[in-house]
Amino acid sequence: MFKRFDEKESISGVQQLKSSVQKGIRTKLQEQFPHLDGYLDSILPKKDTFRIVKCHDHIEIIVSGAGELLFFRQREGPWIPTLRLLHKYPFFLPWEQVDKGAIRFVLSGANIMCPGLTSPGAKMTPVEKGTVVVSLLLTIITTFFRGPYSLVYAMLRAVMAEGKQHALAVGVTALSTTDIASVNKGVGIENCHYLNDGLWQMKPVK
Repeated sequence: MFKRFDEKESISGVQQLKSSVQKGIRTKLQEQFPHLDGYLDSILPKKDTFRIVKCHDHIEIIVSGAGELLFFRQREGPWIPTLRLLHKYPFFLPWEQVDKGAIRFVLSGANIMCPGLTSPGAKMTPVEKGTVVVSLLLTIITTFFRGPYSLVYAMLRAVMAEGKQHALAVGVTALSTTDIASVNKGVGIENCHYLNDGLWQMKPVK
């Protein structure tokens, strides 16, 4: 999603939000991420006026009053935390772990193939197709899921890299973990946001 993203070319505008819209977004975030209960006020203080950065390809990014990049989504999909936010709050999404051999491919923007999730060194948390996942080195999120927000959380997962301690990327499971293990070929997770991509390099929005 952000492989060719350039903040100078890809941003079309910054939208100030009415208090009612901000309240609605906060409610959706609370529903999507129940483990953020008690932390959301630190991430998006109620007195803080946050904004939406409008980008090409129907991408929206929530930024705090200080300009910190917090969550993004494409079209009307669920909100997805940025890697920088997940590094601060690594506990609010489940995870999947890729083996060491997959790391360089993930960091080039490639999707995660099933063998990278089933080989020695990899670990999988059982999830369904279309799940958002976070990993010690890879964070993955469903951008195509259209169900209730309470179900979106069940589909958000983190993908970790063997031997690493931070989320590497964010993506969407193309198959359930059961199918990933049984089929063991093709794409297992679609890579949406990874370390050093355009979103990672984007500066705070003033």
